[in-house]
Amino acid sequence: MQADAPLKAFVFGKFMPFHKGHEQLINFARRHCDHLTVLVCASDQEQLPAQVRQAWLRETYAGQPDVEIRVLEYLESELPNTSETSLAVSEVWADVFSRLLPECQLVVTSEPYGELVAARMGIRYLLFDVARATVPVSASAIRQNLVAYWQFLPDSVKPYYARKVVILGAESTGKTLLANQLAAHFQASLVAEAGRDLIASSECFSLDDLHAVAQEHARRIQQAQTGPSPLLIIDTDVHITMSYAQLIFGLELLVPAEVYALNRADLYLYLSPDVPFVQDGTRLSAADRLRLDASHRATLRRYNVPLVEISGGWTARLQQAIQLIDELLHG
Repeated sequence: MQADAPLKAFVFGKFMPFHKGHEQLINFARRHCDHLTVLVCASDQEQLPAQVRQAWLRETYAGQPDVEIRVLEYLESELPNTSETSLAVSEVWADVFSRLLPECQLVVTSEPYGELVAARMGIRYLLFDVARATVPVSASAIRQNLVAYWQFLPDSVKPYYARKVVILGAESTGKTLLANQLAAHFQASLVAEAGRDLIASSECFSLDDLHAVAQEHARRIQQAQTGPSPLLIIDTDVHITMSYAQLIFGLELLVPAEVYALNRADLYLYLSPDVPFVQDGTRLSAADRLRLDASHRATLRRYNVPLVEISGGWTARLQQAIQLIDELLHG
């Protein structure tokens, strides 16, 4: 006796971005088939690359052999780009799906036009949560207000939309103070400086210590990217660690590409050494602060890091930083 052939189904969408409502739809579809194809439909007029959307889904369903992620890239001059329920549009798309997925016997959607697509293809149809009661969100709502709907993004998606602000400068310029103030003001995720936790004193450390700092700081950034806020305030970064290696040991600190990539930010605020120096027992001398400042600036220039300098008293620094971050988020 021959076993029944596996039931193959598909879902389709733009996934701009992929969110937890999509995830619920896909999981619902998986319960009603043996193999599911998720088709990412990306037009030539959309800015979000199809491969990025595909990567989000592949990361989310990694290790799930019953889920296949495919991409359909199309020209808007050739195929209608609309989500409205229309018989004519549905039939055009149904013919495309029939050519791409001839083996599929079921389509699952959360839109009324799914029934029209299924009828044209001659296959079964399941409607899922058209009222979006399970996960009250839409991709357009997320695009309009990322902060309000951040919680509805899967962890695979959040790093793409996270915005990073790095606070840089020499010792005793108020980096940690400002980072904490900004995180509180914006209710942002704070990435604390790893060096202060791993190195007890700037007077005594090794090159291996600096490598450990770079790795740990990158790990903290990676973890914060999937945290409760799309904004990350980062106290110090890998360029400063590289600068210490150059200044103290005369050596370039080589870090893995993935570590450096995690440190890339949207805004770099550099604190001028124009505030009083405070020796807390862990720092170099006041004179060395200026040497550090010169070394940091040279390293940042070498890596073409676009700095915005912050100067003045503590209140002025905070006000300048808030304005610059507001421009980043809403400009």
